[in-house]
Amino acid sequence: MQSKTQILAPAFTLFPSLKPPNKTLTFHQFTVLAITFLAYASFHASRKPPSIVKGVLGPKIQLNSSTIESNLTSLESNGTGWAPFNGPKGTHRLGELDLAFLSAYSIGMYFAGHVGDRIDLRLFLVFGMVGSGLLTIIFGLGYWFNVHLLGYFVSVQILCGLFQSIGWPCVVAVVGNWFGKAKRGLIMGIWTSHTSVGNIIGSVVASGVLEFGWGWSFVVPGVLVILAGVLVFLFLVVSPEDIGFETPGKEIEMDVEVNGLEKVESEEAGLLGEENLDSTAAIGFLEAWRLPGVAPFAFCLFFSKLVAYTFLYWLPFYISHTGICFFLTSKFISRAGLPHANHFCMHLDMSVI
Repeated sequence: MQSKTQILAPAFTLFPSLKPPNKTLTFHQFTVLAITFLAYASFHASRKPPSIVKGVLGPKIQLNSSTIESNLTSLESNGTGWAPFNGPKGTHRLGELDLAFLSAYSIGMYFAGHVGDRIDLRLFLVFGMVGSGLLTIIFGLGYWFNVHLLGYFVSVQILCGLFQSIGWPCVVAVVGNWFGKAKRGLIMGIWTSHTSVGNIIGSVVASGVLEFGWGWSFVVPGVLVILAGVLVFLFLVVSPEDIGFETPGKEIEMDVEVNGLEKVESEEAGLLGEENLDSTAAIGFLEAWRLPGVAPFAFCLFFSKLVAYTFLYWLPFYISHTGICFFLTSKFISRAGLPHANHFCMHLDMSVI
């Protein structure tokens, strides 16, 4: 399979001084880390609004306690939630939104990886970011257009999940292009904090504008991820070869004599069972599972994400609808009368960082 053609980012045409030898390989490596960090942090920031607004959309639960101060004896906010999420099955309907998003996200991840191996990663990543931002905004527009159809919100979440699934395969592939095995653990450990940073940004932004209407909690993060997409489009370089550098620490190396009598391949290439494997060639689903460490990592990630997404989507709602909030959040009362349970989710993300 031939290598895919990459289109150089427009910033390098507008500002030739960004190209080597004016800028070193180290400069571009850090630039790629920063851009991909911001890109995936913005993805996660745009995922936070559903958990932030659950307490506003869902059914309100009246909790009274004689042991609590008089101004904290009720968690019931102004209004009665938002149909169709405010009825007896309101929490189930909110769960259906999460199910729709995560199901589409998991399915889309598989196809996004295949597509990303075959087209320009920068343009594909921008496509995912702009699509995610627009769909997040469209979800929020339901507030101003007074939409109360469950199908509308579920459909938007399904499409948003598909666009969101583009992010992770793209940013991982780009970072992998720029860094070899040396210090990969340290680099990835720092870089992958973008998920928690994005969650914190999303929590701060979405909860900060919630008092103006829950629609703003979706519109503002949606605009942020689109702006981050513009940054990626202008400045991201997918591979060192695109601007004249060699790829650091190539893991697949082949030395073929002119007469074709001798061919030496690295151990990594042999694991895939192909004698003429291109380092940029796409591999199949079963071939990916045969790579060392893929299966254990997949199972570990499955169980860690099970816990992480439970906290991500339901912890603020749970805290704000139980007696826990009386004792833990008495000093964080919003105008709507609901405690800012999101502060505690932010502390959880900070501990992960």
